[in-house]
Amino acid sequence: MSPRTPCTLKPSVEPSTLRRTFACFPTGVAAVCADTDKGPVGLLVSSFTSVSLDPPLVSICIMNSSHRWSLLKTAERLGISFLGDNQQAICAQLSASQSYGLDELPISATDEGALMLQDATAWLDCSLHKEIDAGDHTIALLRIEGLEASPGLTPLIFHNSQFHRLAAL
Repeated sequence: MSPRTPCTLKPSVEPSTLRRTFACFPTGVAAVCADTDKGPVGLLVSSFTSVSLDPPLVSICIMNSSHRWSLLKTAERLGISFLGDNQQAICAQLSASQSYGLDELPISATDEGALMLQDATAWLDCSLHKEIDAGDHTIALLRIEGLEASPGLTPLIFHNSQFHRLAAL
């Protein structure tokens, strides 16, 4: 057995401590977009996870207070765009609270209303499969109805509460 050293973790689970700790885990950045009753709506998420191959499911986590999610979840289809490292400006626009985020952005649309941001690294056309209550967030399970990828493009990364580009090894 390898030698072990004592480990003492902070007992605090205060929101600010949790946020700082979670920021240590880098994630990709995705935009969830759709045509809604209020027009085109976009939402930025960094909590995207592949869930299942059969059926094809992914998940996103959204704050319960998100007004945009209340609009998006009523759409027949949701478009998920994995943002590329050249799309940092889109993040600022999607984070703005005064609009629904998609004004003047280059988008493509499916017949069912899923909106995709052009120049992303990949796109998913999804339908809402199920919502799960998770404290102050909702976990949305989404069924993949269609997809496309551009694996030659470099993804945008979110780490330590900032956007980053991957560095070549």
